[in-house]
Amino acid sequence: MTSDLRYGEAYVWCWLPGATAPVAAGRLADYDGLLQFNYGQRYLENPHAIALYEPELPLRAGRLPLLKDLNMPGCLRDAAPDAWGRRVVINQKLGLKGGQAAAVQLSELTYLLESGSDRIGALDFQLSPTEYVPRLAGNATLAELLASAERVEKGVPLTPELDQALRHGSSIGGARPKAQLDAADKKLIAKFSAGSDLYSVVKAEFIAMRLAALAGLQVSAVSLAKAARKDVLLIERFDRIKANDGWQRRTQVSALTLFELDEMQARYASYEDLAELIRHRFTEPTATLRELFGRLVFNILCGNTDDHARNHAAFWDGRMLTLTPAYDICPQSRSGNEASQAMLINGSDNLSRLSTCLQAAHHFLLSEVEALTLVTQQLQTIAAHWPRLCEEASLAATDRRLLWGRSFLNPFAFDDLSGSAAKLKSLANEVRAGGLG
Repeated sequence: MTSDLRYGEAYVWCWLPGATAPVAAGRLADYDGLLQFNYGQRYLENPHAIALYEPELPLRAGRLPLLKDLNMPGCLRDAAPDAWGRRVVINQKLGLKGGQAAAVQLSELTYLLESGSDRIGALDFQLSPTEYVPRLAGNATLAELLASAERVEKGVPLTPELDQALRHGSSIGGARPKAQLDAADKKLIAKFSAGSDLYSVVKAEFIAMRLAALAGLQVSAVSLAKAARKDVLLIERFDRIKANDGWQRRTQVSALTLFELDEMQARYASYEDLAELIRHRFTEPTATLRELFGRLVFNILCGNTDDHARNHAAFWDGRMLTLTPAYDICPQSRSGNEASQAMLINGSDNLSRLSTCLQAAHHFLLSEVEALTLVTQQLQTIAAHWPRLCEEASLAATDRRLLWGRSFLNPFAFDDLSGSAAKLKSLANEVRAGGLG
């Protein structure tokens, strides 16, 4: 079922590097079902203007052609809401319940223009090219936002007083219930538990993110809070910089956009290709390649198989790319052993095995010894800090048993290691045996 609010165009506003106020960059319009962009003349004449992303939207006049197989520019699609934000927009605009809401598909312009203005990155979408009117948050507590998220999950229309507050977070990506919070010196994303959760997903993500940081990876800062006796994960946003006269926004693009793919082609995304892009287009390529390899290894060690190309991103400064901190490192529920990562690792292989990572290490400019050392250090970090972080998160014993040895350190990740890598299997067995003690 398609239900549309009949928007034919939207004006793209952006925050230039170092700015705390947006400028109109250009117009995104529907041409026979394809959304194409052209820069405004005033923006092109602005000496501080940067391309919204190159090579996709180079800074030149005229309607810009779409890349092959795309129906809108990927860098603009990155600013649109994903599954959760779309549910919020459908709930707000149509008030549909359950299966009725699931069958609705609004246009991309509708999602862009009806979602909140404080979206990921440095873009927003408006009906006017001359007047910027942000879609702001209402004054709601964390408990009220949680209640609103639960109403959306159940397909119950939002109350008017909470509609605006939850809409504020509708432009954030991802599928899980969430909202945005503004603090004095930081901006936060609040992730809530879902009604279908079989274990404490919120606490599991908190533990994984903290372990990743302790392992030396660049990760968003996280903390746990409670609202209405329920756990909430608070994640500090890294695309905002507090300045004396307001907030600066950092332009960023997803790896899916870097690959010039859309969601239907995401299965072709690979760590190998991302490593190639890093070598040629990123700042500090050597350190960034090591960082990406570390994230790949940690995803396998903690059981995060949701490492798709929208869960990797880079800042864009108009000239170069820089890897953002990691986010959405969340152990996935797992009943058996065999598992696959969402992105290909080495050739056509995406099995969640360390052997696959080690075979791919040369793509990250790492020797076998360097790769083995990195994996060993991560195993030691998990062993050293898992018990303490479980206590800090008050993770129930049942959830510990569900996660440990299944999501975290699943034997499948180690069972085919041989040669000099076989010691990793022995170390993992030791760590696994002591993890519930």
